[in-house]
Amino acid sequence: MRAKREYRNRGETEVEVLDALVDRAEEGMTVFELRAAVDADIDALESALADLKSDDLITVEETGGRVVIIPDDRVVPDPDEVGQDEGSLLDAVRKRFGL
Repeated sequence: MRAKREYRNRGETEVEVLDALVDRAEEGMTVFELRAAVDADIDALESALADLKSDDLITVEETGGRVVIIPDDRVVPDPDEVGQDEGSLLDAVRKRFGL
């Protein structure tokens, strides 16, 4: 799953972090899990996390003895809306021209 469209106009690493976190929104991810999921060096990851935290798009919580990062609810798309705006180019053309 991907973060909502309005949160995708950020840096590439920030978007990758948000997408990874949205996939595991309920349980969150540790920094090590994020490091494995995001194709960025540790400095870029650290910078992205700091920017996302300062914009209140992520929270850091201690859960079960683990420190996990969780996306803010407003970043996570509604499951009913997932895939509605994603489709093929042909679907977009059909919709645009009412076919």
